[in-house]
Amino acid sequence: MLFTPRPNWKPFVSGLVASIFLTPAWGQVDWRSQVKTLPTSELILLGEQHDALEHQELARLSVQSLASKQKLSALLLEMVDDGLNTVDIPVDSTESLVRERLNWGDAGWPWSSYGPIVMQAVRAGVPVIGSNLRYSEMSEVMSDASWDAKVPSAVLSAHRESMIKGHCGLLPASQVPAMARIQIARDERMARTAQQWMNKGGTVLLLAGAEHVKKDRGIPLLLNPSAASKTSVVWMQATTVANQDFSFADVNWLTLPVTPKDYCAELAKSLK
Repeated sequence: MLFTPRPNWKPFVSGLVASIFLTPAWGQVDWRSQVKTLPTSELILLGEQHDALEHQELARLSVQSLASKQKLSALLLEMVDDGLNTVDIPVDSTESLVRERLNWGDAGWPWSSYGPIVMQAVRAGVPVIGSNLRYSEMSEVMSDASWDAKVPSAVLSAHRESMIKGHCGLLPASQVPAMARIQIARDERMARTAQQWMNKGGTVLLLAGAEHVKKDRGIPLLLNPSAASKTSVVWMQATTVANQDFSFADVNWLTLPVTPKDYCAELAKSLK
């Protein structure tokens, strides 16, 4: 679902892509209705901007929608390490028990933002599955150059550049390749976990940061061909102007813009 500012609503269907035009008056738009355009694929990769609260609400609504139709077989999360899950947990479990089972790290992933998504799945009897690379495995990955060959050279270069920018240019050059390997390994682990939960007669929903789910660089590149053919990418963007490159995603959802935070400026100030 692709959103572009237009004077009024004008739904139409073009090929396999449904597009809805929104008015510039964002306050008049119910961004929650976008959940109605969830694909029917066996695996849905839902990419979010972590500081956009509307994205977490859309994720919760996606869980609710799929579970209400008895189509959701598992909810996979970047926010939880591989090996942790809520399999066989009672549907009336307390939030404390759920957090304990998932070893939830509130400092990095506020429960106030992600807890409603998790509990929506738990209450529906849907297992919540950790899919991220474990911290204990990172050191070995960082020193293993074989990870460099798991993605095309252009993607590897993009990952390295992203690491430099993401660390405000302060990451030592010697550490850049190692950090890029972590990104690749995380994508690979999420892809592998997703494949393990597919083919169970329902839909697997995987929630992760947008960079992890993009078709040209993330999890989709590391799925086997069979799984990739049954996968759809939904990219949530907190902006009024959508990136319309369909090499990134199959479906685009827009929410109200989030005021960008200059973390590098804050870091530079703290180092003075």
